[in-house]
Amino acid sequence: MLEKPLIGASGLLQGAALLTAPGLRRYVAMPLLINIVLFVGSIWVLAAQFSGLVEGWLASLPEWLLWLEWLFWAIFALTALLLVFYTFSILANILAAPFNSLLAEAVERHLTGQAPPPGGSLAQALKTAPQAIFDELRKLGYMALLAIPLLLLSLLALMLPLFAPLIPLLWMLFSAWMLALEYADYPLGNQQMRFGQQRQLLRRNKLLALGFGGAILVATMIPIVNFLVMPAAVAGATKLWVTQLKG
Repeated sequence: MLEKPLIGASGLLQGAALLTAPGLRRYVAMPLLINIVLFVGSIWVLAAQFSGLVEGWLASLPEWLLWLEWLFWAIFALTALLLVFYTFSILANILAAPFNSLLAEAVERHLTGQAPPPGGSLAQALKTAPQAIFDELRKLGYMALLAIPLLLLSLLALMLPLFAPLIPLLWMLFSAWMLALEYADYPLGNQQMRFGQQRQLLRRNKLLALGFGGAILVATMIPIVNFLVMPAAVAGATKLWVTQLKG
């Protein structure tokens, strides 16, 4: 039962190791730069706004829940942290989508020895950027379908405190699943798989996907390490495609 999540989580470490392989470093520069800029932005937002958000939310609690203030502070803090970092991760992936596809092609070529699809160049990446960004927006729509009910449950937890501790766990599972879908899209998209096909494939390998996405989620919370998460996750997803998912 634990084998698949551990294999999925190890995919991120294997992806990080691949980034220094000969011929791959030049594909890492642009995703790495975009990730650094966006994560610096997310840290700035947290530093500037976080305390005020928490205090404002706690001030709205009814008096009969004030004895649980410490618990709600922890729940809100974790939820806000996940939302901010995940939001910035989505934005970073939208901007870097065409370059991540090139990185996935290069990693697959490195692992299998097979030539990438024709047109693997910076010029081609820029030419296909609108389509890549459109695909990212489709994923945002899917994310909203799952996130809106979860947000409603989070609000409901204010009236039913006994269920409040479950909310961060649900957000973490949601984030892990979405991150797995996000990064698997690059190697799977290079195989001409549509988003629906990608979801079906990952559903059949759900524990593997959640282990991989969970490792990405944890890594995004670690300072400095989070700068490398995007290229490492793209390379890791490609490694998992070649070794675990490819039929």
